[in-house]
Order: sequence, then C-alpha cells, then structure tokens
Amino acid sequence: KKTVRRSPLINRGYYSRYAGLRMLQQKFLHATSSSGTPAQFLILGAGFDTTWFQLASEGQAPTKCLELDFAEVTKRKAAMIASHPPLMDLLRGQAGGKHAQDQGNGEASPPSTSLEKVQVLPVQGEVMCGDGAYSVLPADLRDLQAVEAAIQRAGLDTSAPTLILSECVLVYMEPSDSSNLIRMLGQTFSNAAIVVYEQVRPHDAFGRQMRSNLEERGCPLLGLTSTPTLEAHCERLTRNSWESAAAWDMDTVYKARLDAADRSRIERLEIFDEFEEWHMIQEHYCITVGINKRNAQDNRLGSNVLDGFGFGSPQSSSTSSDFS
Repeated sequence: KKTVRRSPLINRGYYSRYAGLRMLQQKFLHATSSSGTPAQFLILGAGFDTTWFQLASEGQAPTKCLELDFAEVTKRKAAMIASHPPLMDLLRGQAGGKHAQDQGNGEASPPSTSLEKVQVLPVQGEVMCGDGAYSVLPADLRDLQAVEAAIQRAGLDTSAPTLILSECVLVYMEPSDSSNLIRMLGQTFSNAAIVVYEQVRPHDAFGRQMRSNLEERGCPLLGLTSTPTLEAHCERLTRNSWESAAAWDMDTVYKARLDAADRSRIERLEIFDEFEEWHMIQEHYCITVGINKRNAQDNRLGSNVLDGFGFGSPQSSSTSSDFS
C-alpha cells in the first residue's frame, strides 16, 4: 500500500493533539504512581486508538483500561489485535503471559485467544485481558444502560482515580445525548478527571467553513453549536455532575503548555510556512478538563491525586454550584 504523505500543517496538528493529551495522561499516571493508588482509563469512542498499547510497551499501562465504541468498530479492532503478534504479546505480558495461547490467523470467527487470561473475540467485538487490565467492549454511548453494563463488566472501581478520555466524540452526538452521558459518568465516578478534545468557535468564518466541510463529508458536528466557546465547554461539565472544569484552546496549549524542547524538535522536521492557517485551526480546537474529587482523601499522602490536574492557569473555568 502506497504511503500518503500528509501536509506539514496536518502533521503538526496531529502532534499538537497527541502531545497535549499525552501530557495529561502522563501527569495522571505519575500522580497515581507516586501516591500508590491504582489508575484507571475509560476511553469513549476509542476507535483504533493505541494509547493502551503505547503505555504498556513503555511499562506504564494503567491498572485498568476500558475502551468503548460501536460494535462494528470494536469487531474490526479485535480482529486487528488478534492478527498482530506484537499486540498479542503485550496483552499476554499484561495478563501474566503463561496462560495465553496463540490465536492463529485472526480470521473472521476465531476462538478465544486464551483459555483463562486473554480473550480476543472479533465476532463479538470484545477484548478482555486479565482482570480488566485492558478491555474493549461494544456500546452505543447514547445507551447509558449499555455503558454502565460495560463499566461493571470491565471491573472498573468507580471510587478509584479514573481518567476519562473523549477525542472528537461528544461533538458528533446530539447535545442531549452527550449531556446525559457526561452526567452519568460524573455521578458514577467520584474521583475522576474527564478530558474532552474537540472543536470550538463555530460561528466565525473559519468555524462556519469547518462545519460545512464536515457536513459535506457526512460528519455533521451535531453538538458544536451548544458549546461554541471555552466557557460553554466548561459549563457543559459543571452543569452535569462535575465539580469543576477548565479549558484551553489548542493554540495556547501548543505555544505555552507543551514541552518546549520537544516542540522545537518537531518544528525542525519539516519546512513550515502556513502560520496564519495554523493559528486559526488551533484556535478552533480545545481541551476541556473536568474534575470530581468527592472521594478526596484517597492515598497515603493525604492529598488527592487530581489536585492541580490540567495545564495550569486556564483560559476559562467553571465551578458547579452543586458542589460549592
């Protein structure tokens, strides 16, 4: 298959997104590791995300990780995992290794990849590793009962520190559906952070063109007009069972929050002269972080692992009146 070379603008955008989210993941994992508490990830609309495999290969996998997506997506992902030995090796290593056996050729209806510890089932669209170390389960995020059932099946501890990740997922849902999901998660996880990466500022010229382009491709941003500003992104969380929220646009994250040395390394890789468009694109994406600390004294240090979580001083913030 011929490799398609993307433009420097696209490459830098991918880096900005990855580096910003990766920084928050590392901050969360460092805090939980330092305090001796378990770390859980819940990834909404995970698609073919490889976060867990990257972290596992670096010896940094969270205690438990659950990925959710539509069944047609999880079936494809399970089949891909089953057919890639390096990914299976990571699953076996995380599960203890000795109990696993080779799947074979990863055809459409394979048996379980493990009699005890690792199961990769493409027909069902499921992956189960160890005691919830890594799980991929099908669920329509609009179906709250299905989401709750998946959380229970994966064995997530709703009182343990949990990082919930949503990358360009909620914006494709109707506002009522995304609000219901956010509220359910806020009510379920008492000691958690939710990190939402998606678009913002839909009403200026660039935002209108962005919406139009995606609608023409059959991907309407159903929820964007309900969160047109950083303030609205924060308020969506604090109105729906999250104690506090803060937001930053990606232009700020890239210029002022990412590691300067790594950013400089990336900028030397390709000739880049699309600065005006670059800043406009970055200003139309944001990261919003919501925090719940209802189970505040959760580790031996006597302080919550989510204290100070985020990128520092926010461009916008909100606190729920329910928790003030």
